[in-house]
Amino acid sequence: MKFTYVLPFVGLTTAFVLPEQQVFSELAVESHRSAHSAFDKLPSKDQVVDQVEHSFEKLAVKFDKAVKCSKHALDSAIDYAAEAGNDVTEKVQKTGFDAASWMDSTAHLGSSGHHHHEPNQTVYQLISSSKYTTKLAAAINEYPDLVELLNGTTANYTVFAPVDSAFDKIPDKAPKPSKEFLKKVLLYHVSPEFYPAGKVLVTHTVPTALTVDTVGIGPQRVSTNIGLKGLTVNFYARIIAIDIFGTNGVIHGIDSLLVPPPNVVDIIQFLPGEFSTLELGLTKTGLIPVINDTSAHIGGTVFAPSNFAFQKLGPKNNGFLFSSYGQKYLKALLSYHVVANQTLYSDAYYAVDSVDNTDIPKGVFHIDLPTLLADKSLSVNVVRYGRIIVIRINAFSQVTIEDGIAADGVIQVVSDVLIPPKRIDGMEQHYRGEELTVEDLQERLEPFVENVEL
Repeated sequence: MKFTYVLPFVGLTTAFVLPEQQVFSELAVESHRSAHSAFDKLPSKDQVVDQVEHSFEKLAVKFDKAVKCSKHALDSAIDYAAEAGNDVTEKVQKTGFDAASWMDSTAHLGSSGHHHHEPNQTVYQLISSSKYTTKLAAAINEYPDLVELLNGTTANYTVFAPVDSAFDKIPDKAPKPSKEFLKKVLLYHVSPEFYPAGKVLVTHTVPTALTVDTVGIGPQRVSTNIGLKGLTVNFYARIIAIDIFGTNGVIHGIDSLLVPPPNVVDIIQFLPGEFSTLELGLTKTGLIPVINDTSAHIGGTVFAPSNFAFQKLGPKNNGFLFSSYGQKYLKALLSYHVVANQTLYSDAYYAVDSVDNTDIPKGVFHIDLPTLLADKSLSVNVVRYGRIIVIRINAFSQVTIEDGIAADGVIQVVSDVLIPPKRIDGMEQHYRGEELTVEDLQERLEPFVENVEL
């Protein structure tokens, strides 16, 4: 029997995460993808936002009623989540959403503003005493430091708690994961920051308790997505219960295990339908080992042109770049897409030489990111209002799929191949999508190919 992860990598999504390659040998988890498409009739973003918020309000009302007559808030929340949670998924599956109007809108997703009972248990106590999280509790109990952490009051934690049925997706014959790996998985479900449902709805990425030395000073992150499955974490884990508050944080129930992501190159290679041209270019120019070498950089951002972005260059430009003569130009071009030591998510920024990571504030955030192309930086503007985020590079190209969270950085998928500027009368002139001949392309790249080694 073959078990695979399938990533719903479509233009309607706003982020993507793939599980770590080690999972395929240590932890095989089945993931499912809808076989039918919802792309035919896509209403506006506002319709989906209204439906999702309304369904979460229904879930909150049911939860509040339940806890008044129950001794266990987590059990009650999951008991009453099915109807409202399925309602969220059903409505979103029926309606989908229009990616263009979603990105262009300035609407703000907020919390429902409902009230909750006063908690009297820690998040660990809620998990360990719930009939729905017995397997998660057993896993946590293997690590006394995790028990102490989730019982502690040093932070207001957020736990994305997989219910027992999430563990049932692990095949019976799957080998038992190592204790070290399992601890990483558990830490990946915990955030040391407080993210109730209202905050999750307006957030693209959430920091976790899993620290890795390959993304700089910041922790590994998970993504949150509103798509065809409703509100999910890392695309595949559907949130089925929200806002179960403890004395030291909040729990959201999820229907699948979360697993740490692989490296940037692994993600690119895993998705040939989107990145086969990019992968070919990185292979021919010898850039794959450069990106993979985490001893030479800590974290990074790859602005990844899709296959369609390369098609927009035209057959003549592609024929030139992928010819034997054009390979040094191709290497210069692709180097302009790679940023080392600076990891730019849509709502957070890690720099290896910074003391603290930075949350990207609402409004406009500007940063110049130095690339692997000598002395050339990308001018990046992040416009953020709630969940609505638009990222533009060099005031022209737009990030179409955000936050490809990787173990060693992040992938931002761009709508166009990024072309280095050229100097005219002493001024840099950026490419703005005008028709580009082979001669124009060669002229722009010529200053950078002299010292290129293949």
